[in-house]
Amino acid sequence: MGDQPTTRIDAHFIAAGKYHDIDYPRLELLKLLAEHPHIRTTVGCDYSGLERLDQCRFLITYTCDLMPTKEQAQQLRAWVEGGGKWLALHGTNSILVFTESGLVDTPNDRPDMMEMLGTQFKAHPPIGPFPVEVVNKDHEFTRGIEDFEVVDELYLSHTTAKIETLMQTTFEGEATGFVEEKWDKTAVPILYTRDMGKGRIVYNTLGHCRGHYDLPGMADFYPHKEMCAWNYDVYYDLLRRSIAWAMREGD
Repeated sequence: MGDQPTTRIDAHFIAAGKYHDIDYPRLELLKLLAEHPHIRTTVGCDYSGLERLDQCRFLITYTCDLMPTKEQAQQLRAWVEGGGKWLALHGTNSILVFTESGLVDTPNDRPDMMEMLGTQFKAHPPIGPFPVEVVNKDHEFTRGIEDFEVVDELYLSHTTAKIETLMQTTFEGEATGFVEEKWDKTAVPILYTRDMGKGRIVYNTLGHCRGHYDLPGMADFYPHKEMCAWNYDVYYDLLRRSIAWAMREGD
């Protein structure tokens, strides 16, 4: 056996949604999970089959504008409160509705999900560089990581429950194209944790990804691929640290 782990760890990964190159983060996350040969991962394209979580130590979601049913949300909450670990990435907290005027609205249709996740996406300014401040430098996710700059979608959100912010930035200005367009100066969580019962949700808002063919009905060919945080070593470092946490029994 050598140094091989003796105990299998099961995980579930939901990778699905709109307006993003879901294939790329799906592949990249599976490659990171494959660095640990004793992790066995199932992959879903929606929130069905959550009974699978009964065998799983952790859940990963990379979605956009994809919500579980209310019954599925209750399953998720019960699983987390019972000790489950949920790594939520980028658009997991988004509900998007295009209005007649062409603006994007983010209705408060699912307070059950948004309270569970701790935030709800409301808008983002045009993709560009912004600084990320490490506000808790003595946490397993952040220890040894210095403040950095990243080019990504800056997810502006409303906080819906008690969270512990590990990384943040500050924003003031306009989020063009969204109903909630004008923003006074505000602290914006980038990486945070949300404890529920015996379990924990870790949310990382970075990681936008769009290829040429991800806006059907809007643009047959989107000319400029957007890789954002996927271009940065620090993002992969954060993902690896998150997987290491998720693998471990307890918090």
